[in-house]
Order: sequence, then structure tokens, then C-alpha cells
Amino acid sequence: MQDAITTLINSSDVQGKYLDDASLENLQNYFRSGDLRARAAMTVSANASKIVTKTVAKALLYTDITAPGGNMYTCRRYAACIRDMDYFLRYATYAMLAGDSSILDERVLNGLKETYNSLGVPVGATVRSIQSMKEVANEMLGAEAGREMGTYLDHLCSGLS
Repeated sequence: MQDAITTLINSSDVQGKYLDDASLENLQNYFRSGDLRARAAMTVSANASKIVTKTVAKALLYTDITAPGGNMYTCRRYAACIRDMDYFLRYATYAMLAGDSSILDERVLNGLKETYNSLGVPVGATVRSIQSMKEVANEMLGAEAGREMGTYLDHLCSGLS
């Protein structure tokens, strides 16, 4: 996992050059948004269970996926869905704090779609759930912090689509 600082420095180091104006501006934006990202992470941490519960209720609870014969019908499958939603939220929060989505690629998305397909987990329903999580997080965090968090939840959706 890298943060925005390490990513920019490594990129310049590989090229053997100083940070250019665009890189320095990216760093300034990263530092300017630091307080917002930290406050958003504190809110997510304090309300993670509530965010996940609202997400599942909003996206899945009253659909055919939870009915007998649906993919989340048994308690075990439902619990696995809750676990995965919590996992996605936690890693999106890490990525938001770092200002870098590479942790999502390394620790969440790498092979996830293939794993879900092999287990029969409906990827479309998972993407809908993450989109619902984005809406729930936006409501809880406010517009600006919600947009920041939404960037990383969108990255998860793109990686699964």
C-alpha cells in the first residue's frame, strides 16, 4: 500500500527527477484535504455497523436475492455478504486516508471477481450494494467527504464490473 506522497515521490524517483509543478500541486491538495479525510474516517469508524446495515437494507434486503432460493437466503450467505460489505467499507476508508486506491487493487480486487464468479456470488448485486454504500456514506459524511469516499467505492465498483 502506498499513500499519495509515496506514489508521487516514487514516480519522480524512478524518472530521476525532482517533483514537477503538477506533482507538488497534487501534494498540496492531499495535505489540504487531510483534515476532511481524517474526520470522515473517524465518522466511518464510529458508524461502520450502521453504514453496513443501512447499505444491505437499501440494496438487498427486500429483493429476491434474500427470498428462498436466492443467493443470500441462508444465514451463512447473508453473514458472508455483511462481512464483505464491512470489508469493502474498511478498505475504502484506508484508501481514502492514503489518498491512493492501490490498496483496493492489491488487497480487495485482485482476483475477487473471479472468486465471486466461481462461488456463484452475484457480482451485479455486489456492485449495487457498493453503490448503495456510497449513497449511505454520502448521507452520513456530508457532500464533500462523501464525494471523497465515493471515489474509492466507485473504484471498487469499476474493478468488479
